[in-house]
Amino acid sequence: MASIEQIRLDFPVLDQQVNGSPLIYFDNAATTQKPKAVLDALSKYYSEDNANIHRGIHALAERATAAFELTRKKIQSFLHAESSDQIIFTSGTTASINLVAQTFGRANFQAGDKILVSNLEHHSNIVPWQMIALEKGAEVLVIPVLDSGVLDLDAYRKLLQENTVKLVAVNHVSNAIGTINPIQEMIDLAHAHGAKILIDGAQSVAHMEMDVQRYNMDFFAFSAHKLFGPTGVGVLYGKREILESMPPYQGGGEMIKEVSFSGTTYNELPYKFEAGTPNIADVIAFSASFDYLNSLEKGLVEEQENALLTYATEQLSQIDGLKIIGVAPNKIAVVSFLIEGTHPQDIGVLLDKFGIAIRTGHHCAQPLMQRFDIPGTCRASFSFYNTKEEIDRFVTCLKRVVTMLL
Repeated sequence: MASIEQIRLDFPVLDQQVNGSPLIYFDNAATTQKPKAVLDALSKYYSEDNANIHRGIHALAERATAAFELTRKKIQSFLHAESSDQIIFTSGTTASINLVAQTFGRANFQAGDKILVSNLEHHSNIVPWQMIALEKGAEVLVIPVLDSGVLDLDAYRKLLQENTVKLVAVNHVSNAIGTINPIQEMIDLAHAHGAKILIDGAQSVAHMEMDVQRYNMDFFAFSAHKLFGPTGVGVLYGKREILESMPPYQGGGEMIKEVSFSGTTYNELPYKFEAGTPNIADVIAFSASFDYLNSLEKGLVEEQENALLTYATEQLSQIDGLKIIGVAPNKIAVVSFLIEGTHPQDIGVLLDKFGIAIRTGHHCAQPLMQRFDIPGTCRASFSFYNTKEEIDRFVTCLKRVVTMLL
């Protein structure tokens, strides 16, 4: 079994100094770091296989196409999807959600219909629904959140019972405060009331196993860069019958079977949603992320991250004036907090002077910050390559920063 110290050697970016101190990277909810295997795969594609895919008959094109489609197969396995045809590549979770809003939404929403989103959502799972609702005369309703950071399921049931809800869009995990939502119950309730449901999995895929069939998800979206892969790659999973009923999102090459000025015949799944040259290199490099994760001891990720969350919560709770925002009983490794008499941005700037990277601000979740009547938070988010020793240094430096500010 590889130790955490050995695992850290697989991530080159961690071995550096920032402002004269060893880097402590606690901004994993924004983006995870990449193992060397992913970096090598990216270099290998550009060095040896650089070619456009699906169209060429020469060796490089065939190798690139095979590698690209292999990633699709690995994602199918990772999500336990029925078919790789249900795996659509986009540029990120945001693009995946917009695809559903602009295709499923445009085809199915009518005046008076309701779209449910939660008060825990990232802006990318709010704004696309507001845009299509405005266009179609539908309305976005909000599932409230309790003071603990847990969704109010009684209110959710009532919203479903009292409205014609066409779609529920909710995150699996809150990026801002780490709450794990009870998506199985939420999916079952949505279906019981005739609604489809989209799960934003951007913050869950790096922390827990996923099974789209067991959960009976209609749509599931996530980004590669949150799962130790490159930026600029997203995934949308959808049930086959729903995807087949949806019109294409963009027109161009690859999403067609035949084009003439008298009319166009669209391609089959998944290609009808993948117009133009995709992000070939990064999709291929993403494949190495799954190989790397599969090489780790089973259960290591969840065990290490739960231990870090527990330890960080205990240590931070001992700081005078510190308040943790979001105390749900089920959380991923995120601690979002405020310290009385200080501003989150000031804390973040000063911690950077000690080589410590955290996130500050509203975390693209302004409605949630408004719910708690706060300007934003400091957010420390952990991955399995982080250590308790890093948390100790973080807490020590945080205490110094507070002394400087007060």
